[in-house]
Amino acid sequence: MYQRFYGFAEMPFSITPDPKFLYLSPTHLDALEHLKFGLDERKGFIVLVGEVGCGKTTLCRRLLNELDPRYWDTALILNPRLSETDMLRAILRELGDKRPARTPHELVNQINRRLLTRIDAGKDIVLIIDEAQNLSFEVLEQIRLLSNLETDNQKLLQIILMGQPELKEILGRQELRQLRQRILIHYELKPLTMRDLTHYVHHRLSLAGSQGRPFFTRWALWELHRLSRGIPRVVNDLCDKALMAAYLRDSDEVAWRDVRRAARDVRRLLE
Repeated sequence: MYQRFYGFAEMPFSITPDPKFLYLSPTHLDALEHLKFGLDERKGFIVLVGEVGCGKTTLCRRLLNELDPRYWDTALILNPRLSETDMLRAILRELGDKRPARTPHELVNQINRRLLTRIDAGKDIVLIIDEAQNLSFEVLEQIRLLSNLETDNQKLLQIILMGQPELKEILGRQELRQLRQRILIHYELKPLTMRDLTHYVHHRLSLAGSQGRPFFTRWALWELHRLSRGIPRVVNDLCDKALMAAYLRDSDEVAWRDVRRAARDVRRLLE
């Protein structure tokens, strides 16, 4: 409703992880650089953690967009609640193999052959697993074993585990010490600061086609930061509802009371 009123080309605060709208705050930029450094230097295992809604998936899509397909093949697993065998099959399907073997041993051999073929063609391969805090111990152990696949001078597979802060606790378990020792790059995304949030809101409004309207007052932005605690997904939800509140008032100004009304609407939806 408010899109036409404010002249947006598209909705500015959609919660879908569109890389175009990615705002690289200092922590997001640093995380992206850590990921690229880890891949370029073939560090093997990389871990990225962050609170729900901090932008891990969007950052992942940005990374995938920046990897040159002439030199990189990627396998992206978004639903890690799989058995060891199903995980191996999912990886093979992501690598373009439509006829996975049946047994775990055969699947690993099949993956090894597939990876060697890609390496011989001059490509590196990265496996990215989102929501990795949901991986079972058995699947994590299987992934560790996949990291053993190598030639005389390089690993066949780069692995990025992305997950919520619980992933740190899981990886800290004694029984996963062998996996933990292989993680050479570890980065934790932090929430937006007040300054970052202000830039984030203006950034998304501008990309959506804003011509200076509407604008968020200083107190509205302060309340946004207080209520969202700097979590981008929560910021998006509150901003979307605050814009609707301002639209219903026929106003170009998103005020503190609009953000408060948005917060009440969010709480009502959660009840």
